[in-house]
Amino acid sequence: MESLLNDYFNSDKLVENGLPSVQYFANQRYVSSNYLSDMLRTLTGQSTQQHIHNKLIEKAKEALTLTNLSVSEIAYQLGFEHPQSFSKLFKSKTNVSPLEYRASFN
Repeated sequence: MESLLNDYFNSDKLVENGLPSVQYFANQRYVSSNYLSDMLRTLTGQSTQQHIHNKLIEKAKEALTLTNLSVSEIAYQLGFEHPQSFSKLFKSKTNVSPLEYRASFN
């Protein structure tokens, strides 16, 4: 799963296809989305969706600390159609807004 996530995020697939879906990764492994999530939850304690969100937050943190891109630009680069959706997910996972996170490094 890690290599699939890395491949997706390090290719043009984010720009071409937007946010990755659980179904996309299940199809890559020729299993159902429920089976994939169940297997990951058994092995790691997290569902496929949680793995996707963790990778999104990891990439967002990199962009917030290493670039001067706006939060909206980062959201679009990560495949979000609406920057507000990105900000909401980021805050739910980190307990701070993207701007607060960036400010903590300055």
